Amino acid sequence: MAIEKKKELRKKESRRKEVRRQEERRNFERREFDRGTLDRRKLDRRGTERRKEIRRKDDEEPIFSDQVEGRNAVIELLESGKDINKLYITKGEKNGSINKIIALAKENKVVIVEKEKKQMEEMAQTDNYQGVIAIVPPFEYCEIEDILNYAKEREENPFVLILDGIEDTHNLGAIIRTSETAGVHGIIIPKRRAASVNSTVSKVSCGAVEYMRIARVSNITDSIKKLKEEGLWICGTSISAEKYYFNQDLSGPLGIVIGNEGKGMSDLVEKNCDFLVKIPMMGKVESLNASVSTGIIVYEALKQRKF
Repeated sequence: MAIEKKKELRKKESRRKEVRRQEERRNFERREFDRGTLDRRKLDRRGTERRKEIRRKDDEEPIFSDQVEGRNAVIELLESGKDINKLYITKGEKNGSINKIIALAKENKVVIVEKEKKQMEEMAQTDNYQGVIAIVPPFEYCEIEDILNYAKEREENPFVLILDGIEDTHNLGAIIRTSETAGVHGIIIPKRRAASVNSTVSKVSCGAVEYMRIARVSNITDSIKKLKEEGLWICGTSISAEKYYFNQDLSGPLGIVIGNEGKGMSDLVEKNCDFLVKIPMMGKVESLNASVSTGIIVYEALKQRKF
């Protein structure tokens, strides 16, 4: 009897252990399920919030990277005959040149949309957009051959500006404006680590970018070699040059290199220049703004070429 009781007790204990194991397993599975449900709820909630955000963005006016801002820049754009997707103007009283813009836009059959000042400020990529924003297709860069062909069409010696790493968009815009007024046939800029044409460049150039041929290249040194093969002399600008710019012959087929705002020309680019020139510095400051330096040397070349 004692032996049978012990066996019975063992069976009962074994059943209790099995029940506990099953209960623990169910509790574990329940916790895992609850956690999964919670995670799914979080995901569902995040998904719902994202869908709402997408809908909000769809309802809002998109921010355009290819837009021209400022009255003078937009006037030049309209007069150039370039494509314009849409023209946005601030609601309210129309004064001054805004009326000319509206007239040109209607003449060119450009869609005009009036928006509240707050909406325009949200769209603007520059601080001084002057109440007008033109939405345009992406800027069309050209090839180096296009620049050289343009010079041939004009029956002039090629006059090319090469920018070796200009990073500031305001400098790029000012350089484009100066180059266009001085008769430069085209500008070459690098694709990497340099400013590209955007709304700021367009505004600072006062619309000159619409008339300037700009080639965007992978390698400035290779482009210089290509220009040299086409008969151009390459003039580099460096504070360490021995000759002043006004003592150098700049009258023939010419490419002028302007270096980075802080570092100047790269060593490899400098080695590939045919000659170097410098601007005299009489004060305590040893350098000029890149766009100012460009203007000085480009207009010296113009004087030698035309006058």
